[in-house]
Amino acid sequence: MVDPGGGAVCNGTLHNQSDHCHRKNCTRNGMVKEAQQNGNSNFYKPIVESFEEAPLHVMVFTYLGYGIGTLFGYLRDFLRNWGLEKCNAAIEREEQKDFVPLYQSFENFYTRNLYMRIRDNWNRPICSAPGPLFDVMERVSDDYNWTFRFTGRIIKDVINMGSYNFLGLAAKYDESMKTVKDVLETYGLGVGSTRHEMGTLDKHKELEDLVAKFLNVEAAMVFGMGFATNSMNIPALVGKGCLILSDELNHASLVLGARLSGATIRIFKHNNMQSLEKLLRDAVIYGQPRTRRAWKKILILVEGIYSMEGSIVRLSQIVALKKKYKAYLYVDEAHSIGSVGPTGRGVMEFFAMDPRDIDVFMGTFTKSFGASGGYIAGRKDLVDYLRAHSHSAAYATSMSPPIAEQIIRAMKFIMGLDGTTQGLQRVQQLAENTRYFRQRLSEMGFIIYGNEESPVVPLLLYMPAKVAAFARHLLKRKIGVVVVGFPATPLAEARARFCVSAAHTREMLDAVLEALDEMGDLLHVKYSRNRKSARPELYDETSFELED
Repeated sequence: MVDPGGGAVCNGTLHNQSDHCHRKNCTRNGMVKEAQQNGNSNFYKPIVESFEEAPLHVMVFTYLGYGIGTLFGYLRDFLRNWGLEKCNAAIEREEQKDFVPLYQSFENFYTRNLYMRIRDNWNRPICSAPGPLFDVMERVSDDYNWTFRFTGRIIKDVINMGSYNFLGLAAKYDESMKTVKDVLETYGLGVGSTRHEMGTLDKHKELEDLVAKFLNVEAAMVFGMGFATNSMNIPALVGKGCLILSDELNHASLVLGARLSGATIRIFKHNNMQSLEKLLRDAVIYGQPRTRRAWKKILILVEGIYSMEGSIVRLSQIVALKKKYKAYLYVDEAHSIGSVGPTGRGVMEFFAMDPRDIDVFMGTFTKSFGASGGYIAGRKDLVDYLRAHSHSAAYATSMSPPIAEQIIRAMKFIMGLDGTTQGLQRVQQLAENTRYFRQRLSEMGFIIYGNEESPVVPLLLYMPAKVAAFARHLLKRKIGVVVVGFPATPLAEARARFCVSAAHTREMLDAVLEALDEMGDLLHVKYSRNRKSARPELYDETSFELED
């Protein structure tokens, strides 16, 4: 892949393209964008992101709340051990008391004493399509959320602010889905084989050609599961003697794939070019530990949109560093493909970059395309290598044919190949809804994270008790939200994560904003004082010029 001394080496799966990627204009499905602008070798889109710090008293009360919760947790564990309180958690049988324990009591302390008290805010059963409105099955608990029972009542027309249905294509059946129905009748639901055996269908080939055309790359390969697209393909690209530089906020699928690869992993601060460049420089200068040999490959792992922060990768600067130090770039566009860029082609289009600047494109079909699965795209020799060496291709069942057809239908809709401009209008409507929703939340005084163009909108709540109250009160107002806490976020940065959709009407967004305004006053979560970012390293950076 890459030898820090320069040039592409090893199995030939990836090639450094800095020698030719700026010799001509970048074409993008019939659209031409000049790669040279005002004498610079690339286009830098201004990045407007917010990571406002919380007032000191909020952080004090947040940690105090966790401290008090911990003390009461130990008290309740004491009562359970002495039989004064019923223990509903999994425990070892008396006959196995001398065995190595399967359950570590301390490891489950947080789950047992805090999560269980607010567990009703997660895993709520939905009984409709995840459109802008959905139906929720009501449930109650008689034992403080250890078990639930259904009441038989359906909460109708709840405004869906949690599903990442960015373009509104995850919807109940209508006539536009007739092709999916036809494929179901012709092919059935399952494939019953892997891609290496009897599981490659003409629908898979059609989808892969369409993905390559959509991204303006040479080739693409699709997989049945988005998570496995990362975790099972990264080990095929790098291994022992290779170096992975991973953003500290990367998704768990990227983290797992990196760990399974056996490569050395080093973490750089989120979106921090100084931190990344230091790691790259040290990797080139010092090489591998002990032997000081050059790394076989250096791979940078980033996401397009970070799903818990709502921030967008600083692609232009990362590409500049990648070329400067002869590294390779793997971009996970799970949340950004279809949701950003003038025509929905992700961060590559958002920053007006040449597709050849990115060595490995990865994305999923679960967000903007209303389906499931993922893809890897890039140069043909890369994709051909993965067809032979990917664990997903060798061992996982192929993508279901109706799912493949749904993705084809959605992608043609976005590209305008259905003969309409409705797909483009959806992309533009999503951008408009995103900016409106973010601006209104900021004006109300909430602390929100991320880029102003990101449809993922985290609203900081901090205190665990307020997390539970926030979700419960909004459901009573028929608004469904996702709340997130530790360990998915830092301990003191619990939040609600809104996902804006093109299917949301202005009336829906206004209804949600009105409820949030009332909730912010009720729970006192309007913490914003427009202070300087708690992460100044995101902004106090030097610019990096791309080298010809």
